[in-house]
Amino acid sequence: MEQSYDNASVEWLDVIDSTNFELRRRMDSLDNLSVIAARFQTAGRGQGSHIWLSPEDENLTFSVLLRFGGTGISRLPACEAVRITQMATLSVRSFLVTEGVESRIKWPNDIWVGEKKICGMLIENILDGNSVASSILGIGINLNQQTFDPSLPNPVSLSQLTGRHYPLKKTLLRIYEEICRRAAQLDTTDGRYELEKEFEEHLFHLEKRKQDALSEAIADFEEGRRPAKDPRP
Repeated sequence: MEQSYDNASVEWLDVIDSTNFELRRRMDSLDNLSVIAARFQTAGRGQGSHIWLSPEDENLTFSVLLRFGGTGISRLPACEAVRITQMATLSVRSFLVTEGVESRIKWPNDIWVGEKKICGMLIENILDGNSVASSILGIGINLNQQTFDPSLPNPVSLSQLTGRHYPLKKTLLRIYEEICRRAAQLDTTDGRYELEKEFEEHLFHLEKRKQDALSEAIADFEEGRRPAKDPRP
């Protein structure tokens, strides 16, 4: 599967409710590996009912469309949908490695550096019978943010870790290149095996006591911080 990164189908929006929502609304007209990114989301989403809050122009919030079968990626059985999680998380992890940052994957698809969370994902798969027809990868990466709400459990940004500032558009293209490379691994048996092997190498499960405490802290934060239509001052 060849992909031109210089001509990447990346559309930037100033304000949107959610990049996942917008991509789903327009997915019939979008090609495989199209990207919608936003400088600000009014209704950013995380796993389940969780929200994703990010200041304007500080972090990366974007969604990627994967198509399976036809002119897209090879047909993927629904029972192997975890491969999508593997390729998405490993894409972000590989990018972080290029910045000298080692990270781990907290099941199912958060990226942690040490005990702090730098990236979260919301992956929505659309099935056609027993196969995955398409998938929307919603990705949020703490990139340049320097201060976080003190009631947030454990956030960290890449800039805090490296002391550098990252231009949003150029950084997204670097991550997009890695996503394209990893998506190509879904096309072959050997590629899928390598994804699984590497994913398991960097995966960890938070012990129940810590996960319960983390979930409670997130719930407390969200209870008091659920945004209005547009929470910017």
